Amino acid sequence: MTLPLDGIRVVTVDHAVSVPYAGRLLADLGADVVKVERPGGDFARFYDTACGDVSSYFAWINRGKRSVVLDLKSPAGLAAAHRLVDTADVVLANLGPGATARLGLDGDTLRARLPRLVTCELTGYGDGGPAAGRKAYDALMQSEAGLLELTGDGPVTARAGISVADIAAGVQVHAAVLAALLHRERTGEGATLRISLLEALTEWMHQPMLYALGTGAPPPRTGGHHPSIAPYGPFPCGDGVSVHLAIQNEREWARLCAVVLGDAALASDARFTSVRDRVANRDALHHEIDRRLATISADRAGELLDEADIAWTRVGLVADLPDHPQLVARDRWRRVAVPGATTVPMAVPPVDSSAWAAPDGAVPALGAHTREVLTELGYTGDELDALLP
Repeated sequence: MTLPLDGIRVVTVDHAVSVPYAGRLLADLGADVVKVERPGGDFARFYDTACGDVSSYFAWINRGKRSVVLDLKSPAGLAAAHRLVDTADVVLANLGPGATARLGLDGDTLRARLPRLVTCELTGYGDGGPAAGRKAYDALMQSEAGLLELTGDGPVTARAGISVADIAAGVQVHAAVLAALLHRERTGEGATLRISLLEALTEWMHQPMLYALGTGAPPPRTGGHHPSIAPYGPFPCGDGVSVHLAIQNEREWARLCAVVLGDAALASDARFTSVRDRVANRDALHHEIDRRLATISADRAGELLDEADIAWTRVGLVADLPDHPQLVARDRWRRVAVPGATTVPMAVPPVDSSAWAAPDGAVPALGAHTREVLTELGYTGDELDALLP
């Protein structure tokens, strides 16, 4: 099958998570994503040692790309980068503040000579304003946008367990690039795109912001439980395994009481008759549920929750995800090669299409494609020997 982005070249001058993730999403659609790395490599390669010679972060967001090492501080390396950009449809960057402009790789400079080019630069805080030029990373953005205030349990705050600001920004970059390519197809004109980490995460923060503005207080930190719906969260069963249940309305609450908890009268207890009452009396509510679930196993609780037609799941462990029976039954895993002569499990893209299937791609070793890509640009053997270490 022809992939949607076959024939589209994406050049990325990036590091860390946000823009590399966007590039990975474009590679999944068939784009030729050429990742330009500094000598020594993207520092995200070395965050941990979980995947052969690269980190778990790097393996996740860089599969299916080609890695080219260029020293952008040298005239020859920078010239090679510009020669590569001349062949691109899309250029993505998230270097430090002002770095792309100093290198002539910013959108305005590139599109002055390449008007059909789509460029997207991600910064921490955007252009202008008192924070422009400051460095920004995921956990800092979680604090800046107020997410830390929401995450945790009681007085204890916690960062989200995944890089949500980076992921939010990467998804926005991916969507904006696709829209810009469609715009170019219709008009013949490229686009200069700018996205900030803070504004990408702010988009995700609307609901708690509106709640805080409307009620005068932020949603309370409630651990694994929902701050404004109850019961909605994990509860331990008698065998030590927890089930996470989600009650969305009063009909489900009544069925939970009658079928699962064995006490139909509990549904009409004045403390629990509405979702607001249950949230206000959360401790008492959890006590009633805990003491009843403590008498049965998680398997039995699941059977009863299914009988009551209530949404629920076991509380899973992240290391068990590759063996999740639903994902295994739907054949959602592939073994992906990573540097270091090993493979790791990675999920196929979550969108199934009747028109294309996602390509299989390895995680590139540092500079694995430098000679290949530069040869495509017309560099001769002597020129390559002079340019490459």
